[in-house]
Parts: sequence; structure tokens; C-alpha cells
Amino acid sequence: MSGTDANGGTDDTERTFAALAPAGGRGFARTWWGRAWLQALEDTALDGEQLRRGRRQAREGAVGAVSVRPGRITAVVQDRDGTAHRSDVLLQQLSEEEWDRFLGMAVDRAGHIAALLDREMPPHLVEDAAGAGVELLPGIGDLEPECGCEAWDHCPHSAALCYQVARLLDQDPFILLLMRGRSERRLLGELQVRSVARAARRRQEPPGAEAGTGGTAAGVPAVEAFAARDILPPLPPPASPPPEPGQPPALDTEAAPPPGVDADALELLAADAAARALRLLSEALAPGHEQQPLEAELTPHQDGVRLAASTTDSRLTARLASGTGRRPAELDLAVRAWRYGGPAALAVLEEEWTPEPEALVRARAALDAAWQAGDRPQLRPAGAGRWTVADAPAQLRYGRDGRWWPYRKERGRWAPAGPADHDPAAALADVLDEG
Repeated sequence: MSGTDANGGTDDTERTFAALAPAGGRGFARTWWGRAWLQALEDTALDGEQLRRGRRQAREGAVGAVSVRPGRITAVVQDRDGTAHRSDVLLQQLSEEEWDRFLGMAVDRAGHIAALLDREMPPHLVEDAAGAGVELLPGIGDLEPECGCEAWDHCPHSAALCYQVARLLDQDPFILLLMRGRSERRLLGELQVRSVARAARRRQEPPGAEAGTGGTAAGVPAVEAFAARDILPPLPPPASPPPEPGQPPALDTEAAPPPGVDADALELLAADAAARALRLLSEALAPGHEQQPLEAELTPHQDGVRLAASTTDSRLTARLASGTGRRPAELDLAVRAWRYGGPAALAVLEEEWTPEPEALVRARAALDAAWQAGDRPQLRPAGAGRWTVADAPAQLRYGRDGRWWPYRKERGRWAPAGPADHDPAAALADVLDEG
């Protein structure tokens, strides 16, 4: 559904909406403001039978394209015999003084406009407007009908039009504001002007002169500042991330550190924090970042391995091994796994899991299909989700995500030997070549 003006633009002083498909068994209003619109109609009409006929016509799709202008909605409604009637419903526009009060209220509450931009009309917006002396929603007698059938009260045609408009209001409450006298474009433009003027006044105020705070600047809640992004002047594009992390402060001083403080460990943590901050910033600024899933938070056990993978200081790795409950040789294997595939690779190294029967069937089918006839190495099951090559120090492990991880036997222990692959033959190829 889209509204257009006579010149093909959008959000001008008139919007026209194509005829909607028949409503079928659906209700005409799902939102509270759509139901309030229909309540005004039903409280105004004197003849309930006319409303029932109008509701039936709207449900059958008898209402044509709907034109919305300040103070008026218009559509052609067809009777069952094909007779067409132009029907209008009038709603009083807000005065300039009322709009001034509404805009003054809205510019101080950016969340209200953010809700409208999301095509929502929260109850507190209507309540705050009423507190400013502005009634946005119609009440009893506010919906005044004019129809070509010359009925003096709401006829089936004007009722059908109102029921159809309730469906439109569900999708876009700016339609109601246009009927009250302001298009979306004009409304947002006036709010932007007021926001800029208010910001300029605040810049001219002396520090600590925020009104109503007793000399202490209250600031703006972050949620309101973010909500105002569509009505304030555009901000400059964010700066590009630096090419590399900043250097942490050097802690190698002449003075000895306090007891219990390890300067080398602090330097490692500071360098790691800088590198992670740069990575997170770069990812946040990358296109489509908002569509990416959130990373799972690492456990201390996993994070110790991640830190060990970022240093070559044997003294620090020894401390990390102790802190994560591993022997140095175990941490070395864990670091190798981490460098091949992060948490997923570490889980394949350290966790034993039994695939569900369906997963095990898929794994065996993948093994059967991976090699051409006669080329498949002899594989022996070596536990749940693990297969060892009979005549080579090589092993395949099946991960929870359906990928295959290659392992090589070194000094009597299975060690990670490469990254994962969805093809078991490709995962194992390099290990067999080296063997």
C-alpha cells in the first residue's frame, strides 16, 4: 500500500490508496487507534442497520480507491446492483494554534515521533496531545458524512468508507494526521525546524543552566536521542576504523609493580582489549552488520584458550594453562584447535558427544559418498562421531554443525590437523598426503 499525490510524489496534501481486497472474515481494525476510529463511527450513527450494510459492503470489496485530504476522505462505493455513489466523510482539521501545541509537545518527546515513523500510535502520544489541548482521535459526532445517495445520516456507503479507512489507519496512523491537517512531510519538516532551533538555544545557554535541574544539566536519554534520528539534521558519516589497534601503555618501568600484579599479564590483557575493540568496531560499521547473529559469549574456559592463542610468552601460557585447568600440553592442543576454528573446533577436541540417530545416518552417508569407488580409505569407528584410518595416523571427527574435522596422531595423542570441511574427503586429504 502506498500513497501518492497528483504529481506522483509521496506524503503531500493528498494521498490516494488503491482499493483493498475484500476483508473476508477478518476484523476491520486490529490496532487500538483503528478501533477508536470505528468507535467514533458507531457512536455517531443513528441507524445500526445502515452500519451493518456498510460493514458488509466494505467486507465484500465494494469500496474503491480512497483519497485522503486535510479534513476529508473520499471514495466511490458500489451497491450490489452496480450503482456507484461518491461518498465523503469530513473530520475537522486542527487549528494552527492546536498544531503549534502538538508540535511543541512532540519535539520534547522524540519517542512519540519515532513511534509514528514505525507506523505506531502509542496511547501516551494521544494522552500527551490531549494534555496539550489537542484531540487527535475523533469522538462522537466528529465523523460527518456526505454521500451522493443524499442520506442525511451515515448511510451504508459512508459507513463502508469508514470501515475501509480503519484498515488503512492500522497500517499508517499518519493518515489520521493528514486528515487533521498535516502531511507526513510537512509535519516532520516542522519538527526538524523546531528541533534545530531548540538545539541552537541550548548551545547559547551557559553551562549548567538546564531548565528545571537546579543548575545541573540533565542531558537527553540515549533512547530519545536515537529515536530523533529521522527528524534531526543528518549526522556526518562515522569515521573509518583505524588500520590497526592502538598500542597499550608500556608497563616496563624502573619501579617494581605492587605485590600480586603481573605487568606482563596486564599488557597482554590491554593489547587483547584493544584488538577486540577494533574488531567489534569494524564489524559494527560493516554493511549488513545488523543482520548478523549475535556471537555467543565465551566461557572462562574458552576465553583462556583464546588469550593463549594470542601470545607466545611461555610464562603467560603456563599461567593460562593452570587457570583453565589444563596441563601445558593440553593447552597447546587447545590453542591449535582454536586457531583452526574457534569455539567449534575446541568443542570437537575436548567434548565427546553422541550424534542423534538421524545425524549418524547422515554422517555415514556422507562418508559413503565422499570417495569414488575404490579410493576410500579403510575407516574404523573410534567412538561416537569419530572414524580412524586403518593404515595411517589420521582421524575424522564429526562436529555438531555437520562439518568434518581432520586429526593426526602425534606422540600417541590425537591433535587437530586442519580446518573443518563439509566434505570428509577434502578434510582428510592433507593429513593423508602428509602421512
